Amino acid sequence: MNYRRLGNTGLKVSPLCLGTMTYGTPEWREWVLDEQASRPFLKKALDAGINFFDTADMYSEGESERVVGRALMDYADREEFVLATKVFMPIGKGANRGGLSRKHIMNAVDASLQRLGTDYIDLYQIHRWDYDTPIEETMEALHDVVKAGKARYIGASSMFAWQFCKAQHVAEINGWTRFVSMQPMYNLIYREEEREMLPLCRDQGIGVIPWSPLARGVLAGKAQGQGAKTTRGRSDENTRKWHLGSDIDQPVIAALEEIAEERGVPMAQVALAWVASNPVITAPIVGVSKEKQLDDAVASLDIELTVEEKQRLEAGYVPHEIAGHA
Repeated sequence: MNYRRLGNTGLKVSPLCLGTMTYGTPEWREWVLDEQASRPFLKKALDAGINFFDTADMYSEGESERVVGRALMDYADREEFVLATKVFMPIGKGANRGGLSRKHIMNAVDASLQRLGTDYIDLYQIHRWDYDTPIEETMEALHDVVKAGKARYIGASSMFAWQFCKAQHVAEINGWTRFVSMQPMYNLIYREEEREMLPLCRDQGIGVIPWSPLARGVLAGKAQGQGAKTTRGRSDENTRKWHLGSDIDQPVIAALEEIAEERGVPMAQVALAWVASNPVITAPIVGVSKEKQLDDAVASLDIELTVEEKQRLEAGYVPHEIAGHA
């Protein structure tokens, strides 16, 4: 495993990040694995050299953090892995149980630390942009979280490039901690982040850790909707809401199938290799609920696509509506 710096920081992370929304309790989503079923995947990831793990306080309403934290502490020394979590989405009822107010951030970070079973978070990320809270309030609160030793770095997730610029500018002029990473949706059939966000991150030395690099399984060849074989494929509302795998995506999917067949590898390996081939990408975030999915993710690191193959994969892309920011 060849580790790389997260953006301009000195933090070294694996070129794959294990996303852990799949781990927690099926009481939250029926496709989520419970703790006993989740732990082998976390152990296998560590054994494969993956040292980067991403969760969020809202996954299984906190249970994902508990499951992930207990497993990682059991299987590895704290300094051996990089632990990321997120804040913003509401957990429970109440006007102040979500968002990026100072009140919620301070409550949420302490709750995450308790659930994770650690005294610091390596990368504390805002899950989305909060239109109801001044960005000055949010950035100062995050700065105080870092200065209190509760987080080592801060990052952001899906938003517009102008919003990310504004947050960084507010932090810079006030001498507060700046974001070191961006977590956007990015894959072969959703490339809108290439217009502004990815060039911005390249220019500013921001680490990019894209979520849904397989477009929620579409690019792994999984059927979606009523014909899907998996529970998540049948029940995932976001796949339909964002029109992933719709008619306009079929030329890209067809090219992916052809190249995967020519190479004799699964579609998922080629799709992940394409994401990783973009030099601005630090580590795609992959979620796995089957052993083969993790094997494919690791195997994708050995695939180097040719210029001609990338051209074929990219040729059929058409503009999409912005998705994943809300």
